[in-house]
Amino acid sequence: MNEQNEKNYALSTVDADTRAFELVQRQAKMLSSSTLVPKDFAGNIANCAIAINISKRTRLDCLMVCQNLAIIHGRPSWSATALIGMINASGKFSPLRFVMDDDDAPTSCYAVAKDKDSGEELKGEKITLEMAKREGWSTKTGSKWLTMPGQMLRYRAASFWSRAYASDMSLGMYTQDEVRD
Repeated sequence: MNEQNEKNYALSTVDADTRAFELVQRQAKMLSSSTLVPKDFAGNIANCAIAINISKRTRLDCLMVCQNLAIIHGRPSWSATALIGMINASGKFSPLRFVMDDDDAPTSCYAVAKDKDSGEELKGEKITLEMAKREGWSTKTGSKWLTMPGQMLRYRAASFWSRAYASDMSLGMYTQDEVRD
């Protein structure tokens, strides 16, 4: 490539980057003015631009990202239900299942799914109520670990499983419950 061609290429790249940035700003402005986005995104063009970026990286609908992503302590985090849905809809795994030690009064749970390519069973770490207590998850005022332990065991098992086997989907982000805990 000669010197003139290199300059033209550099200018066209800068021009394309500028157009792409301006498009994201317009999209973010529209999203931020919507009544369908949560408070973390309403009126906040910058947070909406970040959600658009996450949407592109995860190949998820931008509104879905906004509705299932919370900014807690300055960190984006997924809702556990969205994370489970992303795994189940990916086509990479069988639907995520939760194995409890006792259906009526569970004290432990792990998530499991099969890799569709290899058929390998992918078993996540066992989450226990004792672990929740030791980690301080269940000792906070208003903790859902005390009122709905089975659901919290499932949510935490799913988040641990996703980081071990599907971190590309979650971008390694924690769930809202984890960030709060």
